[in-house]
Amino acid sequence: MRSILLLAAGAGAALGGPLASRQAGACFVIGSETLPESVISTVSSIQNSITCDTSVQTLSGVPDVTSGSVSFSSVNFADSDLSPLQFALTTFASSDPLADTDLQTFEDTLNVYLATEAGIRSVGGGLAIKVPKFFLEFQVSRIRIAQGNAPTEAGLQVDHLLGKVLKNGAGEDQALLDQVTALAAQLS
Repeated sequence: MRSILLLAAGAGAALGGPLASRQAGACFVIGSETLPESVISTVSSIQNSITCDTSVQTLSGVPDVTSGSVSFSSVNFADSDLSPLQFALTTFASSDPLADTDLQTFEDTLNVYLATEAGIRSVGGGLAIKVPKFFLEFQVSRIRIAQGNAPTEAGLQVDHLLGKVLKNGAGEDQALLDQVTALAAQLS
């Protein structure tokens, strides 16, 4: 019965109809593992801006997701020879000056990382994605500050997100961690 409900919810999402369950209705939530409350909240906030290409699978079997003009497959850290943090620093570099960075592209990129992470969590997969995801959140926060629209939520503050990047990237090269720390002071 549960699989029928999940299939019905998935079909509702594909057709844009009402969803029996927000968690099950997102096209990228492919498994049945219970998601943490914060991830469920994220799924609810991004699912209407995400489309899934089920013909292409990415990490842990999650379909390729797209937000705006960004598809996860085009920014997948796991396809690189670089470490997750080195990939993030290279691929998700901001403009100089920071305020000239295209916030929408960064937000779309963050959305595809958030969606893919939720899909991975739904099947109990590994979470190496957290390093580039937190780095993207960190970058979005920095860009918003530079553009005069600083986030007010505690979890979206640059210092908080710096801590998340450093904690999850603890096994990364110290020089890379130092680069992230230096970026935290560059908010304009």
